[in-house]
Amino acid sequence: MVTLRALALDDAPALTRIYSGASIRHTTGKPLTLDQAHERIRTALARAAEQPRTQWSWGIATEKELIGLISLRRRTPSMGTISYILREDSWGNGYATLAANQVISVAFTTTDLNRLEAMHHPDNPASGRVLLKAGFTRVGTADRNTDKGTIPYELYALETADT
Repeated sequence: MVTLRALALDDAPALTRIYSGASIRHTTGKPLTLDQAHERIRTALARAAEQPRTQWSWGIATEKELIGLISLRRRTPSMGTISYILREDSWGNGYATLAANQVISVAFTTTDLNRLEAMHHPDNPASGRVLLKAGFTRVGTADRNTDKGTIPYELYALETADT
């Protein structure tokens, strides 16, 4: 079982563990420093106070510890994106799917969003399986500029039933 919770400044050491090793292979490829983790948390807390709100970030926690981060971002008035990262020693337990389902519920019940999108690196098919289990459908690819050039990321979408 996992829960989503607000981030706190004392989560910075856990965030540096999450943003390290294999977990960052398909993101920046660079570990997060403690100072960067503190800044990321401060930014998330500031965005939580903004009105209108355009971004939500939660820590993904087990009964024992923080194991990941999941975010929802409003991209247009009715469409948002989700992204997530888990510490590599927590992979394969269904935690990302459980967290994604909780964020989907928030997105479609407490915001005006009626469509969510997510994408993953083509060399990370496990993330695609998470999205499919959470109800997303693969809709194509979207080019993403990275430090290694332009890469066609796998693109997924999910819409509310009343859309």
